[in-house]
Amino acid sequence: MKLLRVGTVGAERPALLDETGVLRDLSGLVPDIDGALLADDGKLARIRAAAASGELPELDAAGLRTGPPVGRIGKIVCIGLNYHDHARETGAAPPEEPIIFMKAPDTVVGPDDTVLVPRGSLKTDWEVELAVVIGRTARYLESDEQALAAVAGYAVAHDVSERAFQIERGGQWDKGKNCETFNPLGPWLVTADEVPDPQALGVRLWVNGELKQDGTTAEQIFPVAEVVRYVSHFMTLYPGDVINTGTPAGVAMGRPEPKPYLRAGDVVELEIDGLGRQRQELKDA
Repeated sequence: MKLLRVGTVGAERPALLDETGVLRDLSGLVPDIDGALLADDGKLARIRAAAASGELPELDAAGLRTGPPVGRIGKIVCIGLNYHDHARETGAAPPEEPIIFMKAPDTVVGPDDTVLVPRGSLKTDWEVELAVVIGRTARYLESDEQALAAVAGYAVAHDVSERAFQIERGGQWDKGKNCETFNPLGPWLVTADEVPDPQALGVRLWVNGELKQDGTTAEQIFPVAEVVRYVSHFMTLYPGDVINTGTPAGVAMGRPEPKPYLRAGDVVELEIDGLGRQRQELKDA
């Protein structure tokens, strides 16, 4: 299933994109797309049955904003330097264990919402990423099979980053990762049954129409199953939590000088095979 949330900021309603591309209203069945729903097999089964029967009412998509596909996210766990080609372009050795950092849930915006260049920023960068959405409470997982069983689905994430704040201003990475609007998510949450191999997905990003990132999740140093298993040994993962699994080569930081960091007026577009496409215009904060 392709689950999504549509409507104005803070008033999104749950919806489903059916197999013919028609937007269907889920608000008569469930109050939202969130961790409570993703952990409830019975409610998910009712949504599947209603979608198959054709009984869900159609929504007019014209002029309707698409919000983040998951509401009330508990936490966003991010994996740094998780692609072999990205490590090479930044001159970093591949990590021996996953690098973990966090983004606050209030960085999440819709897939086509405005991204704000922070005040004082000179090095705002792009990063297209595969997001994993958790559907089962996960702690101390022991196997890849257990890890994948905890995954509700997948989405496109844009891990926007301010490199000077992240690297040059002291402390950890948080200052460069948690600026307002720095985690567009969506358009859809695609349930795990529609993604048989999360390590076989094309990942692409354009800036002002120029292709900048063109990679594949096959390049991940730590695959999705290993990431979920590993993270569960350091924190409990709950339904509705999100893991951003890293970005392939092609970021501005890895390019020759003068590095083409983002500025107000730039347009970023990104997509992952089967998971949909995002488009953001940048403006000054």
